[in-house]
Amino acid sequence: MKPEMGIFAVINQGRAKYFLETTQNLKGKINSTRFQLKAGGHPNKELQKDWQEVGTGGFEIKILEQIEYDKDEAKTDYADDLVILKMLWTEKLTKRNVQLY
Repeated sequence: MKPEMGIFAVINQGRAKYFLETTQNLKGKINSTRFQLKAGGHPNKELQKDWQEVGTGGFEIKILEQIEYDKDEAKTDYADDLVILKMLWTEKLTKRNVQLY
């Protein structure tokens, strides 16, 4: 069974500010991101600072979109697909005046 892939957001609900992350393993990356934030070691320092100030309850982690695997089993690299997906979501949220980390 292949892991679900796509894009998710860590959303600061009080400030309506999003941190976007794409991955070929949504469940694993969400767990890793949550662990980094709780441990105080997330690479995005602004997000980490807000997480520490607001606390876990002020944030939501939400899968925004999943992408399907190609019918061609030989395709294993979805990096370009994920880059495009992040660009589309960045543009979509920016048009709605959503702030991004």
